[in-house]
Amino acid sequence: MSELAVFTGLANPPLAHAIAEKLGVALRGRAIQRFPDTELNVELTDTVRNCDVYLVQPTGPPVDQNLVELLFMGDACWRAGASKITAVTPYFGYARQDRRAKGREAIGARLVADLLKAARISRSVAIDLHSPSLESVFSLPVEQLSAIDVLGSVLRDLMPSDGVVVAPDLGAVKLAQRYAQLLSLPMAVVHKVRTSAETVEVRSVIGEVRGRAPIVVDDMISTGGTIAAAITALVAAGASTEVLVAATHGLLTGSAVERLRPLPLKRLLVTDSLLVPKPANFPINTVSVAPLLADAIARLHLGRSLGGLIAHR
Repeated sequence: MSELAVFTGLANPPLAHAIAEKLGVALRGRAIQRFPDTELNVELTDTVRNCDVYLVQPTGPPVDQNLVELLFMGDACWRAGASKITAVTPYFGYARQDRRAKGREAIGARLVADLLKAARISRSVAIDLHSPSLESVFSLPVEQLSAIDVLGSVLRDLMPSDGVVVAPDLGAVKLAQRYAQLLSLPMAVVHKVRTSAETVEVRSVIGEVRGRAPIVVDDMISTGGTIAAAITALVAAGASTEVLVAATHGLLTGSAVERLRPLPLKRLLVTDSLLVPKPANFPINTVSVAPLLADAIARLHLGRSLGGLIAHR
């Protein structure tokens, strides 16, 4: 059997170290630097010949920088004789660009999939992809894991008896159904319309939320616009003013924290799929997906089924 080798890029080294510790291996060495003209240079400082390589590199902000770094690491490993290369991208950038909405845009997800293949990456591992159908644009296997059980185990200790799981938009309905089933709670849905890149308009709340404590769930929080609109609509509909929010990926871009800060947010749970900021006086908690990813890597390395780790959305 090929030797297991784990590398990290610069996107989230703490997560990679935690994964390696769970696997009982040391991270392999690499040197990543920028030349004065900003060109990237990646060099391996350990051998990978005939190794089964796993590159831990979420492609979150700055997306392009982290993506190119991943591509260079893949190419370096291939040229150094790795037997197999897997990209472990807990958060997969460009997942929302899986189709043409207006007719003249690039399909970013397909282009990134092609670039991974060009870098000799033979498989991708991701967590809670924004679009479950994204796998269809890949010509290489994509293992879609889910952090629902990871976040759900924490929510069990926090949720009140009168809780209700809420999908903040129609795209999160299937995700909310899985949380509702896991937590044995009823479910509601917020019907929204996006009016710009950062703002949304809520049309209605479907389901009984009056007097109940909302648990809003989503795969990611980027600008915070969707979550903020959902919480405002839920409170207006008579829901409790102690709201829990759980999302796999905490991008929290731009003014997201300031948008969420004035709201009746009891706790925001996200995973460490990305390096998450810890603003002062803001109720955010990070739950690690290192055990989940380490388990998946160990199973893939040994040729075993991923079983209950796979996302079903």
